[in-house]
Amino acid sequence: MTKTYKIYLVAGARPNFIKIAPILRALQNYKDKIDAQIIHTGQHYDYEMSQVFFEQLGIPEPDFYLDVGSGSHAFQTAQVMIRFEKLLIDDRPDLVVVLGDVNSTLAGALTAVKLHIPVAHIEAGLRSFDKSMPEEINRILTDHISDLLFTTEPVADANLAKEGIESEKIHLVGNVMIDALINILPVIENNDTTDRLGLNPQSFGVVTLHRPSNVDSENALRKVLAVLRNVISHGKIIFPAHPRTIKNIEKFNIRDEFESLENLEIIEPLGYIDFMNLVKKSKFVMTDSGGIQTETTWLGVPCITLRENTEHVITIENGTNHLTGLDLGKIQKAFDWIENFDKSKYKPPEIWDGKAAERIVMIILKHFHLN
Repeated sequence: MTKTYKIYLVAGARPNFIKIAPILRALQNYKDKIDAQIIHTGQHYDYEMSQVFFEQLGIPEPDFYLDVGSGSHAFQTAQVMIRFEKLLIDDRPDLVVVLGDVNSTLAGALTAVKLHIPVAHIEAGLRSFDKSMPEEINRILTDHISDLLFTTEPVADANLAKEGIESEKIHLVGNVMIDALINILPVIENNDTTDRLGLNPQSFGVVTLHRPSNVDSENALRKVLAVLRNVISHGKIIFPAHPRTIKNIEKFNIRDEFESLENLEIIEPLGYIDFMNLVKKSKFVMTDSGGIQTETTWLGVPCITLRENTEHVITIENGTNHLTGLDLGKIQKAFDWIENFDKSKYKPPEIWDGKAAERIVMIILKHFHLN
């Protein structure tokens, strides 16, 4: 009788859930060989930030829910490790798959490797070279303890090679977030969010902000406010506000100043499909998110990234992303480019072809000597 190999897919935050969907779909033909189980750490526990993604992307209910909740980086990481360790000892999977760069990513990988369980890291090798970002620490440490490293772009391979990671561990596969986007694109296009908000396609922008460097101090939020004051002349801006961002805007008593901007509309967080309908039909996006940089690059939507660095180099070299930080001069230059952007002549990166998950599954099968 052929052995069935058990793999754990560890998810904790919104991008993880999106990336799991195409992997599960690619595994459908191998149910007799691979038993894939979802571990939801509970790092994101708000409905719009977690459960809605399972529903919209057709992901089954998690097999295990660790219920970690919010807390400091140390608290979250420690709680995932404590709760995940018990599960690993009791159930002993053959492979733990972690995604991205959140606290659950590092915690899941570290717990598994200490129990001598192989680890695969999806979105390996990305580097912002900014160690003030907790995500950068998570990425580096996870990569150096993983057995299989699945990369999204050639620069990631080069980063791993420079850090001395063996080439046989590194596999350039593409971007599973783009796989998810391609698969659900017809649903996104037929969604009515833009219509419900009374927006005409290409007449508005979308802004998202959640990084501590942009939203955790009054000084940073006032810089963001100055940016928004300068860009609302380019069209109406829809701001699906992250709970963290709203909390801090209210904490520093500046919500009235944000709401006084006539062309800015602050709305509740959106589910994945609703949000991507807005993004696809927008004229531009302003963000400090990593994932949105990649999605706009594939969709051909101009993106202004309000950060000083990016781990997704391909979105700048081959995509539509402009890195500006909160520098008003750089932002204006980016808008000058946006006004002349010809989408009909744009082509997204070739490696982002919607088949990353299939490549990952083939490599996992090979790891288990099943093909």
